[in-house]
Amino acid sequence: MADVPQGHLFIGSEVDPATHDRIDDGAVHYEAANFTTHGVIVGMTGSGKTGLGVVLLEEALLQGVPTLVIDPKGDMGNLLLSFPSLSPTDFEPWIDEVSATREGKSVADEAAGTADLWRNGLAGWGIGPERIAELHARADFTIYTPGSNAGIPLNIIGSLRSPGDVDAETLADETESFASSILGLVGIDADPLSSREHILITNLVANAWSNGNDIDLPGLIGQIQQPPMRKLGVIDLDTFFPPKDRMALALKLNGLIASPAFASWVEGVDLDIDNLLYTADGKPRCAIVSIAHLTDEERQFVVTLLLSKMVTWMRAQSGTTDLRALVYMDEVFGFVPPTAAPPAKKPILTILKQARAFGVGMVLSTQNPVDLDYKAISNAGTWMVGRLQTERDKGRLLEGCLLY
Repeated sequence: MADVPQGHLFIGSEVDPATHDRIDDGAVHYEAANFTTHGVIVGMTGSGKTGLGVVLLEEALLQGVPTLVIDPKGDMGNLLLSFPSLSPTDFEPWIDEVSATREGKSVADEAAGTADLWRNGLAGWGIGPERIAELHARADFTIYTPGSNAGIPLNIIGSLRSPGDVDAETLADETESFASSILGLVGIDADPLSSREHILITNLVANAWSNGNDIDLPGLIGQIQQPPMRKLGVIDLDTFFPPKDRMALALKLNGLIASPAFASWVEGVDLDIDNLLYTADGKPRCAIVSIAHLTDEERQFVVTLLLSKMVTWMRAQSGTTDLRALVYMDEVFGFVPPTAAPPAKKPILTILKQARAFGVGMVLSTQNPVDLDYKAISNAGTWMVGRLQTERDKGRLLEGCLLY
C-alpha cells in the first residue's frame, strides 16, 4: 500500500460503481482532524459497522491518537486479535473445534486456512505483516471490565475522588452525572431540578469536592444521614428532606455496599482518563471498556461516570485543531435517545457540542438513526452510512442533514 500521509487515516479504497471492483490507486485517506467534529456510523445488522469502527480505531492509533472504546456488545475486544506474523499457531487458540470437525478438518488445518485467508485478504489491500507489527509497537491494548474480574477490573467508584481545581460548570456537571447514575443504579429515576434525592447527593458531593476533599460511598451514606449543612437553598434541610426519608435513601444505597457482587466495583485500576489514554511512558492506549456483562442500569452508571470524567479531562486540555483523543461507542441504542434523558445522555451531548475545541472526537455507531437524538446526528460532521431498510431511518438522516 502507498504510504499514509501524516495525520490521515487509511479507510479503504474507491470502488467502481459499475463493477464494484476496487480502483487501482484509489486509496481513501481521511484527515484525522475531521473527527474533532465527530462521526456517526449507521447501518443495519451485518452492514459492517463494527469492522469499520475497528479500522478507524487502528488507524487512529497508528497516528499516535489514543482511543477510549465503550463496548456494550462485547465485540470490540477483536481489536486485540491482530497477529503480526499471521502464522497458523496465532489463530489456533481461536478456532472452533466443533465447527472444524464438522467440516472434516483438524484444528491445525483450519488455523492454517484461516491464516492464509487473512494474509491474502490483507495483501489484497496492500497491508502486510509489518503494518500490523507497527500497530503493536505504537499502541497498547487493554480490555477493562467494570463490575467483573473477566478482564482488568475498573474501580468506577473511585470517581468520587475530588477532581481538583476545576471550574464551577465542570464541578456541577460531574456531580450531577454522579448523582443521576448512582440513583439510577438503585432504581430511582431522579430529575436534577426536582428530585430531593438528586439535589441532596449533588450538594453533598459538591460540598466535599469544593473543599478539596475526597468522598467514598460509605462516607456519602453517612452524610446522607447526618449532612454537613443545615439548609438546601433557603429551606431548612429537615423540612426539605426529613430524616426518616433520608434514612430510607441511605438504606437503599447501603444495599449496594452490602451486596457481595458490589466488591468487584471497587477493585482494579482507578478511573483516571490520563491512565486510560496513555501508558506511563507516554504510549497511546486503546482502552476498551466492555459493559456487555452488565444490566441496563449498570451500563448507564458506567458510561455516565466514564464520559463525565472524560468531559472534565478534556476541559483541562489546551485548545488544538488536531485530533488529541478519539472516543468510540459501539451500538449506542438507549444511551442518547430522542424522547428520553437517561443519565449518559448529558455527557454524550456535552462532548459532541464542546469537545472540538479540545481536540477530542467522538464516533457513535448504531443500527437505526431513529435511536439517536437529532442533536447527536446534527453535531456529527462525518457520516458513514451503510444499508438502511426503512423509510423512517432514511428520513431521520435527511432530517439531520437539514439541521446540520
